[in-house]
Formats: sequence, structure tokens, C-alpha cells
Amino acid sequence: MAGRITNSEAQLRPDPKYGDKVIAKFINCMMLDGRKTSAQRVVYNALEEIDKRLVGNEEAEAEGIKDGRDIFLRAIANVKPFLEVRSKRIGGANYQVPMQVPANRQQALAFRWIITAVRSEKGRPTHLKLADELWAASRNEGKAMNTRDQTHRMAEANKAFAHFAR
Repeated sequence: MAGRITNSEAQLRPDPKYGDKVIAKFINCMMLDGRKTSAQRVVYNALEEIDKRLVGNEEAEAEGIKDGRDIFLRAIANVKPFLEVRSKRIGGANYQVPMQVPANRQQALAFRWIITAVRSEKGRPTHLKLADELWAASRNEGKAMNTRDQTHRMAEANKAFAHFAR
């Protein structure tokens, strides 16, 4: 039956290498034209690249980071926005009203911003660009973090209209 809403969270299978549903969802978001094995290769190679950078890194060991998966999860957590502005029409005028972001949208936006940052950069293999972006995001740096900060700044600037939120 067409048009039915599916429970995609229940249907999502963990990724084969790490057994993690968040990584599986990220792989699905990275995928272009149904080429899942290519997306898996890019993500896994990026996580292996991060593993290479972690070898001998005292700063990461002090923070309890063991592998690329920990960096990935920390990067996603850092990029997730807590506030965003939504356009609302009230009395013939449009207001940018700051609103809290639901958890599933936070994750979707974090994925989208990281993937957009990776794809905007040209001239290098995607797995290296992804590794760089995840590494930077785990340290609160990079293009994806700039996008998140801009979103928060916009919400902060429009908090005078917060009383319009419902």
C-alpha cells in the first residue's frame, strides 16, 4: 500500500562492522544512488584513518577515546543543534521564532551538516575528507560546527520572538 508511514527505526539494522545503529544510519545518509557498499567503504575507511591518528595520541587517551567509533559518536553529539529558528506567520508578518529541536531531527541535522561539509570540499578522497571533518567536529571545530554555531546564534538573536512558539 503506497503512502504508508513505516517505522524506519525498527527496520534499521546495525552496521556489519561495529554493530551500531547510528553508524548504519549515517552510512544510509552518505549513500548516493543506492550504492551502499561504496558508502560503507567510505565510512569504514574514514574510521580506520581516525584509528591511525589515535595511535600514540596522549590527549585522546586521557579523554578515554579508544577508537574511531568514539570520535564519530562524539562528533555527532557536538554537532547536534539544540535550538533552531522556524518561520511563523503572525498578523501578516513573518517571524523567525526560536524553537527546541527534537532528538531525531538533531541527529538528522548533524548528519546532513557533516555530509554537506565533506561534499563541499574538493580534490581529495571522500574518506579522508570525512575523517578530517569528524576529527574536527569531535574537537568542536570544522565546517559542521560553524553551521551549528550559526544556527544557535540565529536562535539567540531572535529570542525576543520566543513567546510566539507553541
